[in-house]
Amino acid sequence: MDFTGSSGGGSDHRQIEESKPLLGEMSATEGSKMGAARCRRPLLHCNGMRYKLLQEGDIQVCVIRHPRTFLSKILTSKFLRRWEPHHLTLADNSLASATPTGYMENSISYSAIEDVQLLSWENAPKYCLQLTIPGGTVLLQAANSYLRDQWFHSLQWKKKIYKYKKVLSNPSRWEVVVKEIRTLVDMALTSPLQDDSIHQAPLEIVSKLLSENTNLTTQDHESIIVAIAPLLENNHPPPDLCEFFCKHCRERPRSMVVIEVFTPVVQRILKHNMDFGKCPRLRLFTQEYILALNELNAGMEVVKKFIHSMHGPTGQCPHPRVLPNLVAVCLAAIYSCYEEFINSRDNSPSLKEIRNGCQQQCDRKPNLPLRLLHTSPDLVSQEATLTESRLKSVIVTSNEIHVEVERNNTANQKMTANVGNDSEPNLIDCLMVSPTCSTMSIELSAQADRILGCYVEILKMLSDYDDWRPALASLLQPIPFPKEALAHEKFTKELKYVIQRFAEDPRQEVHSCLLSVRAGKDGWFQLYSPGGVACDDDGELFASMVRVCNNVHILMGSCYKTKKFLLSLAENKLGPCMLLALRGNQTMVEILCLMLEYNIIDNNDTQLQIISTLESTDVGKRMYEQLCDRQRELKELQRKGGPTRLTLPSKSTDADLARLLSSGSFGNLENLSLAFTNVTSACAEHLIKLPSLKQLNLWSTQFGDAGLRLLSEHLTMLQVLNLCETPVTDAGLLALSSMKSLCSLNMNSTKLSADTYEDLKAKLPNLKEVDVRYTEAW
Repeated sequence: MDFTGSSGGGSDHRQIEESKPLLGEMSATEGSKMGAARCRRPLLHCNGMRYKLLQEGDIQVCVIRHPRTFLSKILTSKFLRRWEPHHLTLADNSLASATPTGYMENSISYSAIEDVQLLSWENAPKYCLQLTIPGGTVLLQAANSYLRDQWFHSLQWKKKIYKYKKVLSNPSRWEVVVKEIRTLVDMALTSPLQDDSIHQAPLEIVSKLLSENTNLTTQDHESIIVAIAPLLENNHPPPDLCEFFCKHCRERPRSMVVIEVFTPVVQRILKHNMDFGKCPRLRLFTQEYILALNELNAGMEVVKKFIHSMHGPTGQCPHPRVLPNLVAVCLAAIYSCYEEFINSRDNSPSLKEIRNGCQQQCDRKPNLPLRLLHTSPDLVSQEATLTESRLKSVIVTSNEIHVEVERNNTANQKMTANVGNDSEPNLIDCLMVSPTCSTMSIELSAQADRILGCYVEILKMLSDYDDWRPALASLLQPIPFPKEALAHEKFTKELKYVIQRFAEDPRQEVHSCLLSVRAGKDGWFQLYSPGGVACDDDGELFASMVRVCNNVHILMGSCYKTKKFLLSLAENKLGPCMLLALRGNQTMVEILCLMLEYNIIDNNDTQLQIISTLESTDVGKRMYEQLCDRQRELKELQRKGGPTRLTLPSKSTDADLARLLSSGSFGNLENLSLAFTNVTSACAEHLIKLPSLKQLNLWSTQFGDAGLRLLSEHLTMLQVLNLCETPVTDAGLLALSSMKSLCSLNMNSTKLSADTYEDLKAKLPNLKEVDVRYTEAW
């Protein structure tokens, strides 16, 4: 029986060369300097029908043995031919049936299949494939022409991949290997099959080949990279291939392969990667690629152009994953600098051990290079007689670290109790006892220093983009750097530019990230404040961080005038604030005045010291006099009395309310109705100056969350509050939990949630009348 066949698919192939510049003009410039030719291969594309790669399916099977006698010819004729239904599986090395009986009792190895063809003679069975095997032919009949073609292309793909795995598993001549790799890549690019594994399978074959043959020449390196480059345009490289690319970036950073081939690969990783935690070698490859760019003649200018290419020319980056991925790469690179530094010393704990808390004494390795030089008992007894303000200095030294820590009198007592104890201090504890005098001199290697400088510069570049700054501030808010980096003067000095950019940004979502992410944990605000670990400018950056809040025109757009913020300053940074005010810093002067106005300071001596500080400068004296005038007006207001009820006309504004309250005496005002007026949260600044206010009606106004938070801090005696049809949300309503005197609360037609409602009921014991109609809690 004479079978004829066709190649099937019949797709035309066009050869298209991509000429898109990768890094703008940088590629051509660097290429001309190196005298290198373009090393990217042209891309091949497949036109026509597309199919999904089959892994299994139902099909009719018939096996025909080669006829040798007249009788066998009769038995194999189409009239006596027998078909069997089978569920076939296309495994990695053979074609097998789920029911190994009949024709498919034994699986058919791909190596045994000599040819795969479509039957095309006139009277042939419809939708049939012919597999030529030794001693016979296997016919596969599908239900329609599309399924037939899908089986045809899937079988061809499995057969060829199996062949390439065998051929490339034992390479002999590398020029032949490279040629085979190119053929394999072209096959993947021109295949009509549309499946992720079509492009990944060749990459995995090459990755395995490289992992088993590490002694390759540089020319072989580049030839293989150029050969697989077209597949990398739309696919992430496998882990072993990433290691191979990293090695090439380290050994030949000036190679044109880095620019021409790796650039689109890294761009795709940064745009589409979702989690470097699952693909750490992708992150390492990106890190090594950026370092290779930094090794070019233009250095950081090339890196800057690359970052700009990732952001795009518009004001808004169209790829939301680029920034988080770049930050992850920067953090990992900076971490590696200090990990290598610490682990380079013999018998020292790793950075991870130090960050998580040092080992127990019995588990710790002996002969640590870090030692605490305890003072002698005589010295301790002498210092015990000094005044409480006297500080004792403890020196922690090692071959490469010098840490000076100052402790107060309480710490002295603790040190006295520990005399004779041989336990060694935690490095982080030593650094954080008193950030005022903490200094850490770290001598990084030249390579680590270059890495640190490169990636801190990238963080600076990222902070210069307005659209990236809010997300960058949020990512850096938890201070995701090792303690050693924060104690490293060079690092904190360079990073100061980024923090300054956050402080100068007027958007609340940016500069609010300077505060700690949660209570009890330091934020950038604390680290760069006078006395903080990173402060080296006598508080100039600290004043800038506070000043930006004062420049925001939307009331309560920041934390500047809240009692919580002022209380935090009074408890932790009162001394630095007074020092800056003494030097004439206007922001700090206003901070001290607000502390006095809101009765933040209870201690009379401290109040007198603040007053003395204010009166020592012209700006402080002027602001303190204005404060005294306001206080006298308030007392006069309370003394004169005034009406107990007041209703503003509809359409009144914040300015109207301010003008009215400043024109008379309202010390006795208990009931104020602002219903159906145009007041906003800005009027809260005037409402908190009404000491007797018990009932407030804000029905159908534009009073929002910011004003509600301010009222909750100052009008704690308020009993009745009407917020019906106001734009308040859970963010502001939750603040009402501090108003324990509330008896009646109307939240009709607001954005109240059921959870917030339950929380308010639990925290407001006197609440008796509540209106939550037309809300989620209704």
